[in-house]
Amino acid sequence: MSVRLLASAATLALSAGVAAADFNLTILHTNDIHSRIESINKYDSTCNAESEAEGKCFGGVARIKTAVDAKRAELAGKNVLVLDAGDPFQGSLFYTTYKGAAEAEFMEAIGYDVMAVGNHEFDDGPKGLADFVDAVSFPVISGNLDLSSEPLLKDKVSNHVVLDVNGHKVGVISVLATDTVETSSPGDNVVFQDEIESLKADVAALEAEGVTKIIALTHVGLPKDLDIAANVPGIDVVVGGHSHTLLSNTSDRAAGPYPTMVGDVPVVQAYAYSKYLGELNVTFDADGKVTAASGEPMLLDASVTPDAAILARVGEMGAPIEEMKQRVVAETSDVIVGDRDVCRAKECTIGNLVADAMLDRVKDQGISIAIQNGGGLRASIDAGEVTMGEVLTVLPFQNTLSTFYVSGETVVAALENGVSQVEEGKGRFPQVSGLKYTFDLAVAPNEGRVSDVMVMEGGAWVAIDPAKTYGLVSNNYVRNGGDGYKMFRDADNAYDYGPDLADVTAEFLAKNAPYTPYVDGRITQK
Repeated sequence: MSVRLLASAATLALSAGVAAADFNLTILHTNDIHSRIESINKYDSTCNAESEAEGKCFGGVARIKTAVDAKRAELAGKNVLVLDAGDPFQGSLFYTTYKGAAEAEFMEAIGYDVMAVGNHEFDDGPKGLADFVDAVSFPVISGNLDLSSEPLLKDKVSNHVVLDVNGHKVGVISVLATDTVETSSPGDNVVFQDEIESLKADVAALEAEGVTKIIALTHVGLPKDLDIAANVPGIDVVVGGHSHTLLSNTSDRAAGPYPTMVGDVPVVQAYAYSKYLGELNVTFDADGKVTAASGEPMLLDASVTPDAAILARVGEMGAPIEEMKQRVVAETSDVIVGDRDVCRAKECTIGNLVADAMLDRVKDQGISIAIQNGGGLRASIDAGEVTMGEVLTVLPFQNTLSTFYVSGETVVAALENGVSQVEEGKGRFPQVSGLKYTFDLAVAPNEGRVSDVMVMEGGAWVAIDPAKTYGLVSNNYVRNGGDGYKMFRDADNAYDYGPDLADVTAEFLAKNAPYTPYVDGRITQK
């Protein structure tokens, strides 16, 4: 099967009979790999050699390579595309160490046809994305980014791409969540446009070129994908990411069927962290309309043998960081839960750990409240010995401790922001220490969802005073307005250059070893 950018005259010179036939396409897809270069355990954290030997590990780029190669061999001569819906960056020591170079090398080896830009591709600014684009041969696209004023990315990221798949034109368009300005660091020169309007414009451009088969490869999350499928005529398939959603017909953890149909438009997503390879089989009629869609994500478990060459290269690149990863820093009596579905919706044990660790480090500096965004917590920690590698998988962003002073009124406004998008699973959800609060989802966002805010004073809980000044600790990302916490940008006496949050957490675990995870009702929901 050939996939090329733009069709040659020879391949387009099809007989009338062939042109009128149905076109069957298999789309293999991943999303939100988040630098899980190595295999992962059931908590989405890096798997160890012992668990790998016991057949308890999933994913990793070597398994993706095996699965993709096997499917391509099985479907030799047929129509196959391999797509990624964004966020290969950020989430392990491979990204911390190599800043996208590892992701580029392995995605190139797997042989992706197109990748969408995800929000975390901007975590190291436009240069990080630019370096990645320069390192891969496949197109990296996003249609709602105006990059004309960003010299590092201008002409590097296209709005869309047209692929020649065995003589058939297949258009791929893309959009990135507009709140990336809050969740990452695109800089002032990257301008975001409305997702729906951008997609409509790109569909019109492709249709004007005679392209009738159009895939939206998006990084906006499932709710927005369903909106797109319903409101952008001309889109035939939506392959999404960002919300880490598992769509499946067989898993009891699935958020919906695979594909989820919106009219005649199949919408798919395949969880995250390299655990699954999505496989969607689509039939188009002669007019480019979808007449059938079926499939199921493939679980990349121990039954999938990692590709030997890729595995060897992973080991080679991992060698310089292996010693630090394996250093045991503490022990925990039970799993410390960092599941995103928990930590972005309610009190979670890893949220309590990190918030407590932050507050413990600076409590002698007049700081009494800690706030940690749930989106900054990226994995759970298994029971037993805790390695530095596990801590860094939970806290991979190299955020530093920030201390600052704001009014009680501002603290409440921050909590309102934090619970304003719980229904969408957004990362702004506030895990706290030295503070208690209640929220009510029956109340509209930012209109009084938060109540009963209490602070610890003199060993007792007292109601927060809107007029009083409080000392807070968070991470530098939140303090500088990330995840919507803009009310902290003008805080008094802000210091953003404290120790790395992962180091602070590791030292707190060591000081309290063996650590016992807990929740204590500091966050409640009406």
